[in-house]
Amino acid sequence: MLQEQPKVSGRSYGAIFAVALLSFIGILTETAMNVTYPELSAQFHISLDLTQWITAGYLLMVTIIMGTTSFLLKRVPLKQLQLIAVAAFIIGDVICATSVNFPILLLGRFIQAGATGLATPMMFQIIFTQLPREKLGSMTGVAAMIISFAPALGPTYGGLVSTTMSWRMIFWIILPVAVISLLLGQWLITNSPLTKTKPFSTVSFLLLAAAMIMWVYSLSVIGKTGFSIRFWGLFILSLILFACFVKVNVSGETQLLDLGIFRHPAVALDGWNYFNLQFINIGISLVIPIYAQYTLHASAFISGIVLLPGAICGAIISPVAGHLADRYGFRLPVLLGNVLLICGTLGFVICQRVLTPWLMLIFFVILRSGFNFSFSNTISNATVNVAPENAADVSSIFNVIQQFAGATGVVFLASLMAIFQNNGTGSMAMRTFVGGRLDYYMGLALAILTFVISLINFHGQAQQKN
Repeated sequence: MLQEQPKVSGRSYGAIFAVALLSFIGILTETAMNVTYPELSAQFHISLDLTQWITAGYLLMVTIIMGTTSFLLKRVPLKQLQLIAVAAFIIGDVICATSVNFPILLLGRFIQAGATGLATPMMFQIIFTQLPREKLGSMTGVAAMIISFAPALGPTYGGLVSTTMSWRMIFWIILPVAVISLLLGQWLITNSPLTKTKPFSTVSFLLLAAAMIMWVYSLSVIGKTGFSIRFWGLFILSLILFACFVKVNVSGETQLLDLGIFRHPAVALDGWNYFNLQFINIGISLVIPIYAQYTLHASAFISGIVLLPGAICGAIISPVAGHLADRYGFRLPVLLGNVLLICGTLGFVICQRVLTPWLMLIFFVILRSGFNFSFSNTISNATVNVAPENAADVSSIFNVIQQFAGATGVVFLASLMAIFQNNGTGSMAMRTFVGGRLDYYMGLALAILTFVISLINFHGQAQQKN
């Protein structure tokens, strides 16, 4: 006799949908502005290394806020937290849409990012606390698809809207969606029981936030002054702050993040690769539309649409990659993804002189396919290498790594390109060509490094089993 599947109320699904809406538009806007960089640079009279902060700063703020969610979800009722998040998103959205200068636009982006940093953990919290175990796989798969698909769809959405209307409409169009999320959430979300938790590790949080901000800021300096003494001073300071965070986090009464999971070599190597994969994914997703507009003279719409087939392929491949992992283990899909990642980045390097939007589209499909074969299986492989009670720690820390890697990829690759745009000779198209070449080589080098790390990781795991 077949066991009856546990039923889930429509209210629970509605609550998940309400928060998923906010998470989707929040992640969508992470990259929606990438295609508007040339227009914003001209309108606000700023260089690329400054313009990129609307994406890098967004990702950085998401990362910082995510560091607080483990504490907040235990201390603040979900319905109240959703109200705060959506209200912040709406306020930030209106500020962005009506901004009269770049600092105000940046302020709006930071407020929006704070909302996004709350939304995604809230979505998983509702899934994990209000659904039976038998339903978790399908719903976490949907959540993962949102997280994977939205940032790749962003440039296509931004390009279409900015070409046919105005970049400000990017914000106005998503405003009603935020309002719907607010109304549905306040109607359908039921508060999970709050649990007592240790005091918030304020010093650890401030040190981590300062370290990440200093890290990203030091990389942004490269666009103006190159690898100067100023850059090295700021970069070393960020490393010192990271070291102070680790010291305080480990020795304090409470821990912001449980870094003990990295004592497992497999988890440490997976964390490194998780960073590399997201660095390439988000970084190249920024480089492609900028390069297409400045060097290939494509419109913002064409520059954004180049990324759409790759995003669709990635969404299709994600469940296939999971099925391969279930049947053959994580080694096959991860290494297959690494090889495709190398092929995609190599295509940009070898064919740069003859690149067209169509060729960029093809190479990005290959690159994005490789990313989706590897990405979710990398965190899954890390999870099975720790005790079950530490699985939540892997999820929390890897989420922070994911966002931080995206911010690093955006600011570093934009800064490498900005070096030549600001200080090179020849036309802007030629200067962007030279900067783009450096970015493509960087992507290829990281793809190769990721493959090598994966080989070492799986070889080590095989030896442990023997």
